[in-house]
Amino acid sequence: MPKLSDTQLVILTAAAQRESGAALPPPASLKAKGGALAAVLKSLRKRGLLEERPATTNDEAWRENEDGRPVTLAITSAGFEAIGIDAKPNSDATTTAGAATATVHRAGTKQAMLIDLLQRKDGTTLDEMVAATGWQAHSVHGAMSAALKKKLGLAITSEKIEGRGRDHLAEGARG
Repeated sequence: MPKLSDTQLVILTAAAQRESGAALPPPASLKAKGGALAAVLKSLRKRGLLEERPATTNDEAWRENEDGRPVTLAITSAGFEAIGIDAKPNSDATTTAGAATATVHRAGTKQAMLIDLLQRKDGTTLDEMVAATGWQAHSVHGAMSAALKKKLGLAITSEKIEGRGRDHLAEGARG
């Protein structure tokens, strides 16, 4: 799996979750704007993780082609694989993107540990997250708020469970 920056990961994850696979518009929570965003999109395109395609009326244009027609960017099979989602070979983003709703993260990181804990059927407690990461409680709360909720768009709920304490859970994980 190629190494991706947080910004690249957010863009590809958002594109994977769209039925059309479109990378634009970028998520509102993304801090990169203007030239910085354009540089990230160009790098993803150069690496074959995004590709240009003719824009439909519902797509945001990336640029205009030689004929003056709008072109947009969409995630490729390699883009899906880069974020840990199996894409069918030779399939276009439109058919694969609808099934790509899993939360994506880099394996082996503390952030990935938190996501895995939150996605367990029974959720996790703050104490369990502190023990797993080695972070202090305020750092775990900060990671959940900033990185997981705001940057990656993960919906996290919290409820008090008798005999267990406060239980944190990624939305949809309880079955």
